[in-house]
Amino acid sequence: MLKQQTQLKSPTAFLIREHRKVSRTVSPKIVWEVPSPDFDIPDEPMDNLDQSLLAEALRDALSCTQRLSKYQLCATSLAVCVKVGGQTITKAPDWFYVPYVIQTDKNRRSYTPIAEGKLPTIVMEFLSDNKGKEYNESHKPPYGKWYFYEKILKVSWYMIFNSDNGKLEVYHLENGYYKRQTQSQNGRYWIDSLQLFLGVWFGAKEDVERKTFWLCWWDVDGNRLPWQYEKTKRAEIEKQQAEIEKQAAEIEKQQALEQAEHAELEKQHALEQAELEKQHALEYAELEKQHALEYAEKRANEKIYRIAKQMLQAHVDIAVITQVTGLEEAEILEHRQG
Repeated sequence: MLKQQTQLKSPTAFLIREHRKVSRTVSPKIVWEVPSPDFDIPDEPMDNLDQSLLAEALRDALSCTQRLSKYQLCATSLAVCVKVGGQTITKAPDWFYVPYVIQTDKNRRSYTPIAEGKLPTIVMEFLSDNKGKEYNESHKPPYGKWYFYEKILKVSWYMIFNSDNGKLEVYHLENGYYKRQTQSQNGRYWIDSLQLFLGVWFGAKEDVERKTFWLCWWDVDGNRLPWQYEKTKRAEIEKQQAEIEKQAAEIEKQQALEQAEHAELEKQHALEQAELEKQHALEYAELEKQHALEYAEKRANEKIYRIAKQMLQAHVDIAVITQVTGLEEAEILEHRQG
């Protein structure tokens, strides 16, 4: 991937020496002027494909999570132009971020801060050789990258990343000088320009078969911002999960309806059974009542007949017996021998 920086002198010692030198120089006059259309912008392409993948991954994560608008600029190897001491100076950072740019219908050939928008707040360089040009503080035209970002553009955040070993250096502009930042306990850096953490992640991205080191963003809750393919895949999984849950809910609903119908049938059956038993009970009670009445009537008649018989045996006149018992004379005579 990217060639690892080797035999590079200590950046700290190098910077201390250069800061002393810079302190004795007179700051050149800076003019924020957009180059003329015929200005020949130097072509500074990425050294290799991996660098462009690193840069695109950074922008991809911001874009697909709606953290970039049309008024913000994330660019890769786009020339940043400034007229310094009457000379137009260009640098093409491997990746940089501008919080606000003036909209234009034209395709940007370059970007001039102040004239076309705000100053970049983040600049990144990906190590590609052992010459240490990312640390170059030369204060003479065309100026070293470090000097250009620190003294001319005054970029708040400057990052230098080596994807061969995952080493990330983060510098913040403090009192006019870059101060190296200490990473948090989780190995990340809080970047106030984006309200996000920046850190290193090792793994395989869909469009890169091998595992390697990537620069990634994390939100305040510790969630890594996904790339578009991850977001799409996650959305598809969530969609499938939602469909499964919907189907499960439909099955549960159907089962609940079936159970409700079954309960209603059981209730109806119980009501019918209760009504049938009630009818049987009423019929039985009526039958018992009828039997009781018949039995009582039989006993009453037997008693009347017995009284009539006794009165006959006592030689009571039949007319009197009829009057007393309410029986007909024929009935009395019929039961006389009974």
